[in-house]
Amino acid sequence: MIERFLSGDTLAAARVISLVEDDLPEGRKILDSLYGRVGTAHRLGITGPPGAGKSTIVDQIVLLLRKENKKIGILAVDPSSPFTGGAFLGDRIRMGDIAVDEAVFIRSLATRGGHGGLPRAAEDICDIMDAFGKDVILIETAGVGQTELEIVHTADTTVVVLVPESGDSVQAMKAGLMEIGDIFCVNKSDREGSEKAISILKEVLELKSSDGWHPPVIRTIATEGVGIEELVRVVSEHMAYLVQQGLAERKRKERIEYKIVNAVKERTWKPVRNSLEQELSSLVERVYSTTITPTQAVEEIMKKLDTGR
Repeated sequence: MIERFLSGDTLAAARVISLVEDDLPEGRKILDSLYGRVGTAHRLGITGPPGAGKSTIVDQIVLLLRKENKKIGILAVDPSSPFTGGAFLGDRIRMGDIAVDEAVFIRSLATRGGHGGLPRAAEDICDIMDAFGKDVILIETAGVGQTELEIVHTADTTVVVLVPESGDSVQAMKAGLMEIGDIFCVNKSDREGSEKAISILKEVLELKSSDGWHPPVIRTIATEGVGIEELVRVVSEHMAYLVQQGLAERKRKERIEYKIVNAVKERTWKPVRNSLEQELSSLVERVYSTTITPTQAVEEIMKKLDTGR
């Protein structure tokens, strides 16, 4: 399968991603063998509240990048089905011409309850697309507002997509999306209130601490392609800035650290949870009835774990 993957076989790449997403030993082994090829793609996160037009922005960016002969990967994080756990949108059949372009690899990934909008496998799938030779990987989040914060641990550049109606809520976003955006895009800017939203956004961003990069605000009408060229240009400028300042390397090292720490947390918690399943239910009941406090419940678990070592 690795030989087929390295030869550019899309079906082999899809199979590798499935193995990794399902956390199977074969998938981890293949990912390890490919890791030396990881690290060249520009990872572009597209996030923002539901209905902001993120999918249309992604489509338009891809069309423009393909004119530059860039090879593209798209990871679309979709809400999980409550029945199957799978992504509602499947493999993005709505993308039309993009979906049949051999240089564009599209994958949907269910959130499966991920607390930050991005599931565990997202970073691994980006690594696979990177190893598959993609120049730019776009990561479109599920669109659940301020819970999309984990995108910052996966993307080199994060674009926050808002709409004119977001103007009144921008102040409340400061602790969330406002902190992680490298570029802000006010989409559907032909709507009433766009000028006010842009003005408020710029005022808030002036107060944002920065590493030397000052997040620009781009106005777009994605359905008409308006502003997309400027958006892509600024995205390229941000990546060039990261490289020039040595921040691209720092970001990648931070991603690696984040990935290692979270993998260790997951692997250590799973067996603990399995061994404590019955006791955990009892502890929950005792905390619920205020017989003990959450802190005391944690202490009981830690004592049992220490005894079992």
